[in-house]
Amino acid sequence: MQNNRMNIVVAQSGGPTCAINASLVGVFKRGKLSDKIGTIYGSVNGINGIIGDNLVDLSDYLKTDDDLDLLVNTPSTVLGSCRYKLADVEKDETDYIKILETLRKYNIGMFFYIGGNDSMDTVLKLSEYFSKNNIDIKVIGIPKTIDNDLCGTDHSPGFGSAAKYVAATVQEIARDSRVYSVKSVTIIEIMGRHAGWLTASSCCLRANGEIAPHLIYLPEVEFNSEKFIEDVKRVQAEHDAVIVAVSEGVRNEDGNFAAEDFQSQKSDAFGHQYLAGIGKYLENLVSDKIGCKVRSIELNVMQRCSSHIASLTDLEESEKIGAKAIEAALDGKTGRMMCYVRESNSPYTMNISDVAVSETANHEKFFPTEWITEDKNNVTDEAVDYFLPLIQGENTIKMKNGMPVHFVID
Repeated sequence: MQNNRMNIVVAQSGGPTCAINASLVGVFKRGKLSDKIGTIYGSVNGINGIIGDNLVDLSDYLKTDDDLDLLVNTPSTVLGSCRYKLADVEKDETDYIKILETLRKYNIGMFFYIGGNDSMDTVLKLSEYFSKNNIDIKVIGIPKTIDNDLCGTDHSPGFGSAAKYVAATVQEIARDSRVYSVKSVTIIEIMGRHAGWLTASSCCLRANGEIAPHLIYLPEVEFNSEKFIEDVKRVQAEHDAVIVAVSEGVRNEDGNFAAEDFQSQKSDAFGHQYLAGIGKYLENLVSDKIGCKVRSIELNVMQRCSSHIASLTDLEESEKIGAKAIEAALDGKTGRMMCYVRESNSPYTMNISDVAVSETANHEKFFPTEWITEDKNNVTDEAVDYFLPLIQGENTIKMKNGMPVHFVID
């Protein structure tokens, strides 16, 4: 150990968000304040960087307050990411041995992993492995996902910014769709394999008196194509331009994806099937059954990293939860995931705590069915109350030549 101080390492994993770098900054800034912590390393491409001995000294890149401010406002994972599943140690200890070799080589006493459900699987496996073998390396998970489907936390860093983008984009689509006095249907496909939080967040527009989207369909309840057409016809009787928000993962009553014929049948390392096509499927359905003007729009990756409309609340909370992760590890905690605990909606108050990572790894938090209307095609005002605090605040971003400036590690 250098000067009896431990070194630490932080990594990012899974899909990118607007706020994941803010959590990295929180870890770095709080780590720098501790006299118990020496070098703060970053692992390139998540856990793969530790397995492959590819660490960087973050102080070589984050030299000024301006660097840190710029990084907070930079979307995606500045250290790179991965979707890598550690094998069960009983079946294959190879990765665990390599990880331990790298951590000991760099005198690492704490490992912080910023990620979603699958990343928490890594936190769980490593913390249990270290504990079982009496290895004093603390492992802490820092949540991240635009899907908002992590158990144990009120909401997830990155979600608020994605929700803000979705609401603003749906509003702009609604403005566009209403310029002509012809019947039309616009179907907006939004991310959400099993959980409909992000699609449901489009309801925030109600707070400003907007009626779009007129219909919202989520994976938590079964989808019926015949009823969908009936819903559209009913709304179309009152509005020329019908706006529909639909989660990519809605399923029929038989449990299959509604857009099953559009699926590639391919999956990632954790067995999650890649999804696509619900928007196009419904577009074809409306064209065939109703025959009006219809288009589908897939928001795709834009909803993850649109930092130009990030939620200031999201960025500030994400940095704080990274700092709190350092404090938890310094207190001797391991095998924990940091979490948000909401105390009230209005005024919005929140605290940061931690939960056993075993409570969140390989689990999913679903959108409450009691917040879905009885006819299964919209959400209640309770959802609006939940979402609104998370999208508050506008951030000032650095611009150059009319475009946002991002922090990059080459």
